[in-house]
Amino acid sequence: MEKRTLRFLCPNGHLGFAPIKTGSFYRGVETKPDFILADSGSCDIGPVPLGADISTSPRQWQEHDLEHMLLASRRLGVPMIIGSAGDTGTNSRVDLYVQIIKELAEKHRLPKFKLGYFYSEVSKDYLRQKIKEGKVIQGLDGRPDLTLEDIEKTDRIVAVAGIHPYVRLLDMGAEVIIGGRSSDIVIFAAPAIRAGFPEALSYYLGKVLECASFCAEPYGGKETIIGTISDEDVKVTAMHPDQRCTVASVAGHAMYERANPFYEFVPGGMLDMTECRYEQFDEKTTRITGPKFIPAQEMRVKIEGAGKVGERYIGIAGIRDPYTICNIERVIQWARDQAKERFGDAGYELHYHIFGKNGVMGDLEPVKEIRSHELCVVVEGVAPTKEMAEEVTMIGTRQIFYARLPEVKGTAGSAAFIVDEVLPATPAYVWTMNHTVPVDDPLELFSVQLTEAGV
Repeated sequence: MEKRTLRFLCPNGHLGFAPIKTGSFYRGVETKPDFILADSGSCDIGPVPLGADISTSPRQWQEHDLEHMLLASRRLGVPMIIGSAGDTGTNSRVDLYVQIIKELAEKHRLPKFKLGYFYSEVSKDYLRQKIKEGKVIQGLDGRPDLTLEDIEKTDRIVAVAGIHPYVRLLDMGAEVIIGGRSSDIVIFAAPAIRAGFPEALSYYLGKVLECASFCAEPYGGKETIIGTISDEDVKVTAMHPDQRCTVASVAGHAMYERANPFYEFVPGGMLDMTECRYEQFDEKTTRITGPKFIPAQEMRVKIEGAGKVGERYIGIAGIRDPYTICNIERVIQWARDQAKERFGDAGYELHYHIFGKNGVMGDLEPVKEIRSHELCVVVEGVAPTKEMAEEVTMIGTRQIFYARLPEVKGTAGSAAFIVDEVLPATPAYVWTMNHTVPVDDPLELFSVQLTEAGV
């Protein structure tokens, strides 16, 4: 009896962040996968997109990826699933992607299909009520538990979905799904678990596929991979002709960027990879067995929140004078003092980011310290108004040129080149929430919708 499997095509580890490479995508499409999926969101982009309710990439890039995926999925007659629409999965980003899908379906005269989507935004009142009821909204990564003050500092909140809204929409017959904010791996795990495959293998499938070709070698982003799940294993295969999914590349990707790389927290439990076994199945494919899933004792959903700090401007200074480079800390302190003289000690922020200082190089030779001949100093000024932020940044940047160092005789004109204008930037935001909230129903925070697209 033939072993049952499901095959998943993933062309992009962050849809829209840079366009997919269509060559490997269509090689993958020709293998006739059962699902075409991509995650579109990340915390890696920082709190600004969530707080400001914007995307980090041009709409054209997002349309590019969605168009190729939609046409391929409709041609094959297989579901297409997108998670964390528009980088953050806010309601406006979900609406944007739903609109794009409808416009593409009309443009290409696609026969009607069921389009499912869900929202993930959370109201402040919901969290206030939880705290009022005595519920503990636990902080993650060392954060204290959520307070009413934290809520007041927040502009926008999203809940991070598990598999549940995706399973619900598939049960409702959705052929294309646009998800609100979600865990990266659940868009892959949801169809597999729904089909009866083991939870551990299903979540591992998502873990290894979520960044697409980052699990292959040689390195190359935005190339397509295929993941295949059975009741015994997961196999992952590179579609680019020059890439391979090797034991080293797949295991390395599965364990990257974690304080404890053998565990992955997912909504509803934890993926345990301590007993994973990797073997080279064929030249381009690695086979994985042995992951475990540890269910959580209490159903909790992660929430993310961002709050505005102020308006922001950016300045840039390039410095080549060796004496100034050696005394860059004193130079920056001078500039800070000039801002303080103008605005006092509080009510604004001035940040300096120095690039090129005391770089370290080393290959097979012993590591050596090197000193750059040139520094780039990026200055960020944050204040309640745009006018104040611009002036703070201008003082913080231009005063680098006027720093009074004891050994400088006469003009300092050769010390630095200053960009004479500061540039407006998006407002400054900070993460205000990285917590988990207890829920009675895993769908409690997610509003599931179904509509039609096509002609």
